Amino acid sequence: MNLKILIAEDEEITLKHLRYALEKEGYDLTCVSNGTDAFAKLEKEGFDILIADIKMPGMDGLTLLGKVKEKYPDTEVIIVTGFGSIESAVNAMKQGATDYVTKPFNLDELNLKIKKIQEKKSLEKENLALKASLSLDKETPFIAKSRSMQRVIEIINSIANSDCTVLITGESGAGKGLVAKLIHYSGLRKDKPFLAINCAIFTEELLASELFGHERGAFTGAIATKQGLIEIANHGTLFLDEIAEMPPNLQAKLLKVIEDKEFMRVGGTRNIKVNVRFIAATNQNIKSLVSSGRFREDLYYRLNVMDIFIPPLRERKKDLIPLSNHFLEKHSKKSNKKITGFTKETMDIILSYGFPGNVRELENIIERAVILERTSQISPDSLPQSIKLFQVEAINPNNIKTIDEINKEYAEKVLEIAEDNKSKTAELLGISRTSLWRILKK
Repeated sequence: MNLKILIAEDEEITLKHLRYALEKEGYDLTCVSNGTDAFAKLEKEGFDILIADIKMPGMDGLTLLGKVKEKYPDTEVIIVTGFGSIESAVNAMKQGATDYVTKPFNLDELNLKIKKIQEKKSLEKENLALKASLSLDKETPFIAKSRSMQRVIEIINSIANSDCTVLITGESGAGKGLVAKLIHYSGLRKDKPFLAINCAIFTEELLASELFGHERGAFTGAIATKQGLIEIANHGTLFLDEIAEMPPNLQAKLLKVIEDKEFMRVGGTRNIKVNVRFIAATNQNIKSLVSSGRFREDLYYRLNVMDIFIPPLRERKKDLIPLSNHFLEKHSKKSNKKITGFTKETMDIILSYGFPGNVRELENIIERAVILERTSQISPDSLPQSIKLFQVEAINPNNIKTIDEINKEYAEKVLEIAEDNKSKTAELLGISRTSLWRILKK
């Protein structure tokens, strides 16, 4: 992302130093000597960042800041102030400035602040592109607070100018489809079609028809010629979810499309040229499938030019709170309820749970809780018993429980889930009824 930066600075020597330092970093610079000229420039063209001295003839930096934030809120503003005017800089931050620097300049510090803004803008751009997808829930953000998911963002950024095929792996419900859309809408084909198909839900014949299309009369029921998704996605991206479920015969045909950029419809006799980017995903260990002969090795290497692993939700706990808040807001609006948050006990339970169903399970749990909740905050009573069972208590050094006490509490929770059925409880715990009776008696 090549940032456009506007500098408003009345001191000629300072302006010269700024221009030299920032042009060396490759930024697209425009320089003016006062606030009035700066605002005139902004009215003619857009800028990502405005660097403005707080003291300038005519329109000063604070006045300029106010006008820019009112009319061009997407432009980030860095205020320049003298060392003795920190109070003015703090005031500027309150009025919407992104950051400030003091004179004399530490150019490395300024560059670091600009790079932070650049990273922020890049992520915002990706999210906007993601939400532009016709098949995407427009209320679904890409939340990446955890380091592991920020790493995913970094990889996506690194391939933004590439057309390489991508293989996304990770557990079911982890967000592979969302990542595929983010790759597309961050890349060179963002203005072209993004189509998706789940290879696991079709028979071989139907999957072939969906992917490659068919000619009229190709099979019983083919009463008209039909374009397949590969043809429709021309110049765009096709996302192949659960690629490991694709039958071997279709794997060979897909490989030909990737290598030769052409294919034939089912029942067709002529090759159709296409230019499609392929993104595939699976929740299986595809290397094991290759070793066992169930997935073509040559197709695997064609798809796996870039691999992205989406870690399970249990390994990215920092994403739990913002995801929970997002789903709470989403489903509160849908249910027309005013639920403002979670009780501390509820959030402790959520943070302690392992979420085998990942983000999809989290959303389902919170949607259910919103429906059941009758207060302004989600309480533990609105959570499923299965999630409460796995709550891990913090150890209180003043009240350490014995193993017998912990076993009894756990058995009582399982008994509650089993609706007081002791035989079922013993079976769930993997012990005899006699052992269960002894635990409950302690």
